[in-house]
Amino acid sequence: MALKQVTRIDFYFNAEPRLHVACLLAAKALQQQLRVLIFSPDEAIARQIDRQLWTWPATGFLPHCLVTDPLAAQTPVLIARNGELLPHDQVLMNLSDTAPPSFSRFQRLIELVGSDESDKQSGRARFRFYRDRGYEMVLHDLARR
Repeated sequence: MALKQVTRIDFYFNAEPRLHVACLLAAKALQQQLRVLIFSPDEAIARQIDRQLWTWPATGFLPHCLVTDPLAAQTPVLIARNGELLPHDQVLMNLSDTAPPSFSRFQRLIELVGSDESDKQSGRARFRFYRDRGYEMVLHDLARR
């Protein structure tokens, strides 16, 4: 019987601007030939990340679409507003203030925490949520770069 792989959780602190860091990390995952699901239940943030991905990098774009798009199965970066349609289990990037649904089925979860106080508070709550469930987390302080 095969053992289920435990989700690797990476917390990126001082991720400013947050959506810029999201694009950077999605591009890095794509270079590693990984598929990324960007989770954002907030429609305004989902639209913002969609717009930014169209111009990332400045001379191109990251191939992406909404998870409901007919091309989702062939597209490496997807944007989802709920946890119902999850077409792969490689990388989940959370742009929500809470832990995303079904995160444990992914190989890797990326949490982005900005520098404003409300973002820090929700980041701390998510950190405790994962820690209390026994997940090990890798911390990345982007202020040190």
